[in-house]
Amino acid sequence: MAKPSTWLGCKLPLPALCTPKHLEGRAPPGTLPTEGTVLWQLRLPPPGYKGGGRGGGCWTLGWSTEGSWFLWSCRAGSLGSTRMAEPRDTVVLAYSGGLDTSCILVWLKEQGYTVIAFLANIGQKEDFDAARKKALALGAEKVYIQDVCREFVEEFIWPAVQANALYEDRYLLGTALARPCIARLLVLVAKEQGARYIAHGATGKGNDQVRFELSCYALCPSIKVIAPWRMPEFYQRFPGRRELMEYAQKHGIPVPVTPKAPWSMDENLMHISYEAGILENPKNRAPRDLYTKTCDPTTSPDIPDDLEIEFEKGVPVKVTNTGDGVTHRSALELFMYLNDIASKHGVGRIDIVENRFVGMKSRGIYETPAGTILYHAHLDIEAFTMDREVRKIKQGLALKFSELVYNGFWYSPECEFLRHCIARSQQAVAGTVRVSVCKGQVYVLGRESPHSLYNEELVSMDVQGDYEPADATGFININALRLKEYHRLQSKVSTKQDE
Repeated sequence: MAKPSTWLGCKLPLPALCTPKHLEGRAPPGTLPTEGTVLWQLRLPPPGYKGGGRGGGCWTLGWSTEGSWFLWSCRAGSLGSTRMAEPRDTVVLAYSGGLDTSCILVWLKEQGYTVIAFLANIGQKEDFDAARKKALALGAEKVYIQDVCREFVEEFIWPAVQANALYEDRYLLGTALARPCIARLLVLVAKEQGARYIAHGATGKGNDQVRFELSCYALCPSIKVIAPWRMPEFYQRFPGRRELMEYAQKHGIPVPVTPKAPWSMDENLMHISYEAGILENPKNRAPRDLYTKTCDPTTSPDIPDDLEIEFEKGVPVKVTNTGDGVTHRSALELFMYLNDIASKHGVGRIDIVENRFVGMKSRGIYETPAGTILYHAHLDIEAFTMDREVRKIKQGLALKFSELVYNGFWYSPECEFLRHCIARSQQAVAGTVRVSVCKGQVYVLGRESPHSLYNEELVSMDVQGDYEPADATGFININALRLKEYHRLQSKVSTKQDE
């Protein structure tokens, strides 16, 4: 076999191509020579190749302990200009299977990293088997796919329901709650595999980069994060989608065969978000075909679904459809069923402009079906069972909790403290709320609770009960004292100023 120097155009020393470390876990098919052969793949033209920049294939080279070269195998493929990088460490990539993270996977390998892809099944619509095969075909050493839907509901969504978490009065935090759930598993895989690095495909302008990284650093202070979209050598190379597509075609990365929606989407079990692209102009109405998780409220059924939702300690434990008797008790099944009902009736859509943690305003469109039903139901049963002054304090805690979750501080000591406080406030929040779901709305029909603080006799206009109306006179006089004094003194000041 001719030495590579006869067709590489230059003679390369052995270490410039590979080291024995590259062979770990990569035994090629066939019988290896016995002299301790090490292999490496190069995208180079084969001997005698006279073509242009496209063509050739991926050639696997190796050498024996005596330093003699041989060609081991080749496969068809497009010719690239991949630069050989020095071997680096292992990185766990938060992989989605989409164009961005697929290109990042190949790019990381170009930089010399061994890539382990991790994909969390958090309720998004995804062909996970296809994603696994794709990642392996692109060169991932291993692919981890883990179903975390139940954990997501019980450990992240339920605390948000207890808190009545709402960022800036409208956003139910669907994406913000998912990020710490995913980050926890990224760190776990990194520790199991001895990886020093974690990588993600979040942009340099959004909240997700902060959420992922703060969570990772909190859970593993020694971890290092690679964020390609913040690295000049990456974002200058790929300033737009066109450059990503060209890179994908050059490196054999499958590209979408259908036109990409002119906005970005992120989905999980709780919600789906839409932003960027044509949505960046806040005055433009969202296209009717944008929504994928809920039907159009104007064409939804005219007959409502009436539900009974039972709570214990502020957490939903049972849902019953009073129309057909369908009942669900497990956390995941209950939540998925509420998603179905709300989706059917077009519940959970909002179009807002919000304040990102990084300092800019952005437009976001969200569909949060089950979360919207639970927000209204929990709000009602909490008001029914919680003391007024305790609830005022709890509302302040919920406001801070929502801000911390949105900004990525789920694993901070202050957020942990707030979760404990909010959970303590929910000890008596138990009972059943009846709601009607129809035409994009959730209507509360009634509620009952063994811990109710509502005294029907006391509040009745027809029964005096254990209340003396005359006592209200003194109550009013005491509260009026401050107002009388304030306005009396203000009148004196105004008179002097007029003189």
